[in-house]
Amino acid sequence: MDRMPALFVGHGSPMNTLDSNGYTQAWRAFGRKLPRPRAILVVSAHWYFGATAITAMARPRTIHDFYGFPQELFDFEYPAPGDPDLAREIVELVKPEWVGLDRDQWGLDHGTWSVLAHLYPGADIPVLQLSINALKPLEYHVELGARLAALQDRGVMVLASGNVVHNLRAVRWNEPDAAFDWAERFDDAAAAQLARDPGGILRLLDHPDYAAAVPTPDHFVPLLYLAGMATARGAALDPLVRGYSMGSLSMTCFGLDAEALTCTEADGAATLPTNVPAEQTNI
Repeated sequence: MDRMPALFVGHGSPMNTLDSNGYTQAWRAFGRKLPRPRAILVVSAHWYFGATAITAMARPRTIHDFYGFPQELFDFEYPAPGDPDLAREIVELVKPEWVGLDRDQWGLDHGTWSVLAHLYPGADIPVLQLSINALKPLEYHVELGARLAALQDRGVMVLASGNVVHNLRAVRWNEPDAAFDWAERFDDAAAAQLARDPGGILRLLDHPDYAAAVPTPDHFVPLLYLAGMATARGAALDPLVRGYSMGSLSMTCFGLDAEALTCTEADGAATLPTNVPAEQTNI
């Protein structure tokens, strides 16, 4: 099987599951170009707790980990199968790092299914989630990402789902297309660092806008996994999509071994835009 691409997707609001906007159109355009993997391993910002674990159930449940949204979103299901055998394979792959098998606790949260609903709407490819261990230093996640790079040659697509900039306290709900200057500066710095040296991504911690852009690490850490994978490949990362929402969210996406996506035809556009026009957003 050919090497599978790996992606980091800025997932934004759970409503992107149901909405048609510039970002979700881009994700659907990606899906038309992506190969069909053996399975998908997702590192989602929303499974952030004090251990490293991987879902190992045959039928992971759809988790609605939010409140205050329309009933239609709570009714949404993404009934993809799991793959317990692959979970055990990944546990062996990353040794001596320890990863626990979660056979009955978690499932697929909205960081996973809000994106996969567009990339693979059929929900017929096995999906596993890898937790983000909140007790580990950031270096750990870069290094674990490097270990996961081998999955690409085993037919497994790795999807990291978070946001480069994610500050909910600064959100301007009535300005869906806005971007604060500090959000743009940090997003630009992240893109420049990944294009130049993904292995040096933790230099961003010294950026003057880091505290505002990353007040909590949960949505930033998934990007570290893709950076680690790129470092293992000796590759750089360029953005597939760039854009902002509500002032303090970045919707930027990156791809590794995803050259086919850079020339994807997006819905209603000749080529996939690097910057999604503001009028196309609704998140």
